[in-house]
Amino acid sequence: GERRDIVRGTKAAEFHNHIFEKVNPEMEKLGYECKCLGGGKIEHNSKDKKIRVFGLSTGYGKADHSVTVEILKKEYTDYEITWSDDKK
Repeated sequence: GERRDIVRGTKAAEFHNHIFEKVNPEMEKLGYECKCLGGGKIEHNSKDKKIRVFGLSTGYGKADHSVTVEILKKEYTDYEITWSDDKK
């Protein structure tokens, strides 16, 4: 079947499992089966139009940040978007 990677984040969720528990039922209603492939942090500076992806999830491990950046670049076309394996 078709596979699609998505990126979700919110300041309202303290941990990655909180985000997944919200997104998963919404995606299942649309007929999708979901799996969390890892996590990290997204630092979004709208004033300077910069996004930084880094870190990992203690529960899910580290997402492939290069994939995350490619997804973000499609939505934030005029941003400088970078990633690293830094924890902070």
